[in-house]
Amino acid sequence: MPDFSAKDVQKLRQMTGVGMLDARNALVETGGDLDQAGTLLREKGLASQAKRADRDASEGAVAIGHAPGVVSIVQLRSETDFVAKSDQFVAFASTLADLVAAEGEAAVEGKADEIDTLKITLKENISVGRVVRIEAPVGGVVDSYLHLQAGRGVNAVVVALEGGTEDLAHDIAAHIAFARPSYVTRDEVPESEVAAERETVEKIARNEGKPEGQLPKIVDGRLNGWYKERVLLDQPYVKDEKQTIAKLLGPAKVTQFAQVVVGD
Repeated sequence: MPDFSAKDVQKLRQMTGVGMLDARNALVETGGDLDQAGTLLREKGLASQAKRADRDASEGAVAIGHAPGVVSIVQLRSETDFVAKSDQFVAFASTLADLVAAEGEAAVEGKADEIDTLKITLKENISVGRVVRIEAPVGGVVDSYLHLQAGRGVNAVVVALEGGTEDLAHDIAAHIAFARPSYVTRDEVPESEVAAERETVEKIARNEGKPEGQLPKIVDGRLNGWYKERVLLDQPYVKDEKQTIAKLLGPAKVTQFAQVVVGD
């Protein structure tokens, strides 16, 4: 007769997330000692996981966490969207995001053991990707937008405003999710990027045979279009392209924003 019961097998499964046969074999090997069996399964699981460490983890989920005056984003990466859409994976990403909002970006380091357990349970290369934590400016607000796909977050944005409302911050965040700007203002764009683009569009205009006297106006026009792709304040608002984000904001000011997208 084995030195353990069916309840021991069930308890070990709950502790480790392994299947019934693996749990039973581990208990047999350790003479029914639950703690030793748990350690044995963990060691075996992590050894197997090491073989998967080089696999591409380009899938996953992003989650948003909240604390008073703070919003965070955590990206949890996986190999497949099948795992990324699982309830266990999505719930853990959300737990990490709430932890970061409450305690800071370094808080995810304390969850290393749980991440290892998740790797074993789900049998994939799983890791934490980008971690973002943004606080509302003094007297300002912070809000977010999360785009869901098949129950998991795939596109998360956080925006902090001075002189605005949470509703406005949410609207700006939703716009960013789809327009994907890189900068808030033109001043933030590196001069080297602007100079390189100016040179490129000028060469294109010359190759098109545009009149020399019209080149400055043509180049400036094309640069304006280039800025609209990258600079938040220059972009037409996705819900009303007749107004720019700058006009939508009015006297409010975007002090900070962050966007995290699955696969980026």
